[in-house]
Amino acid sequence: MMTEGLAHANRSAGVATGVDMDCRVERVPTPWWRGRATAVVMALALVAVLVARILPASGSTDVVAADINTDVVARAPFADYLPVRATVAPKLTTLVGVLSGGHVEKLLVQDGAMVAAGQALATLANPALRLDVLTREAQIATQLGGVAGENLGIARYRLDRAGQLAQAHYDLLKARRELAVREQLHEAGFVSDAGVKSYVEEAAYQQQRLAQLQAGHVAEARITAMQGARLDDTVGRLERNLAAVRAGMDTLTIRAPSDGRLTNFTIQPGQALRPGDPAGQVDSEGSWKLTADVDEYFLGRIAAGQTASADGLALTVAKVLPAVKDGRFRVELALAGPPPGGLSRGQTLDIRITLGDTAPAVVAPVGAWLDTGAGTSAFVLDADGRHARRRLVKTGRRNPEQVEILSGLAPGERIVTSNTASVKGDVLNLR
Repeated sequence: MMTEGLAHANRSAGVATGVDMDCRVERVPTPWWRGRATAVVMALALVAVLVARILPASGSTDVVAADINTDVVARAPFADYLPVRATVAPKLTTLVGVLSGGHVEKLLVQDGAMVAAGQALATLANPALRLDVLTREAQIATQLGGVAGENLGIARYRLDRAGQLAQAHYDLLKARRELAVREQLHEAGFVSDAGVKSYVEEAAYQQQRLAQLQAGHVAEARITAMQGARLDDTVGRLERNLAAVRAGMDTLTIRAPSDGRLTNFTIQPGQALRPGDPAGQVDSEGSWKLTADVDEYFLGRIAAGQTASADGLALTVAKVLPAVKDGRFRVELALAGPPPGGLSRGQTLDIRITLGDTAPAVVAPVGAWLDTGAGTSAFVLDADGRHARRRLVKTGRRNPEQVEILSGLAPGERIVTSNTASVKGDVLNLR
């Protein structure tokens, strides 16, 4: 009974027995796209696509299109001028110098006053210079006294020589008169030949003496004339030296070198000044010039004689100072006509310097792109606007709005005008 119940229970539980345990079970095949190798390949391909889209191609740079500026190259009239900011300055500025050192004793005018040429501005005190001037005056006066004594000696010698000649003339006349009397008495028989002979010899002696004095007088006159000329020259030189020495005292007075307005006159009483120290300057009043600092890029394009204008004023480039400092050089401009009223020193004016005539040219807008290699390259957009490729460009003249394109770009092409100095590749990908 128990055995039959167990067998019935086994059959009821579905336990396979006999033939049932030898049956084959069929498995459903896995699709190919669900294979492990296929999944790995597809994942790698997907990663490659994502990397290709995220990373730029070699030699290119991705940029956001909204972050850059672009503009079109065109053929248009090019106005060749240069705008600069100029400063009004006196046309002539003369420095006030100190000729002799000393301490400022007294100020006679104030800074900013109108002065005339030669007007005293201040006086200096220098006891050492004053003593030196007095000593040199005494020395020169002594030398002048010595020269005057020599001149007096020459004058006395000339007077003595003239007296000797006059005496010789008189003695000759007297001897001839006595000889004539004795000859008459000899003819009358009152005087012998011996009595006449002595008078003949006396007259001959006086004649010879006068001739010798006259010959010596000619030579001595020539010598004394030369000596007198030298003494006169010495006197003139000593007098000039004396005037210069006395003028040394006048150097203790600081004077205005020209007419105009005194500026930078900042010395104070008691201040010690050395020879050559600047004491101020005198600016021409009512006569002006303009000075402007220009970028060194235009150094070869600005020359004296070019015209300029500012608020109705006609100007001319008067001088170009080619020394470059901090990337700029200086230009001086002169007013073509009488200066207008209202100009003052330090006033600034916006001027335009004409560099050439206005003529049609291929032009591009001025922008930060010119700072990339001084404008030797530019990024040109493709037709689809999604890429910009670097291209060599040769630029020419510039004004504040335009730059002349000599080669590399054609009218109608669009270029990137933003600064691309940081871009290393030759292609921009606009996203």
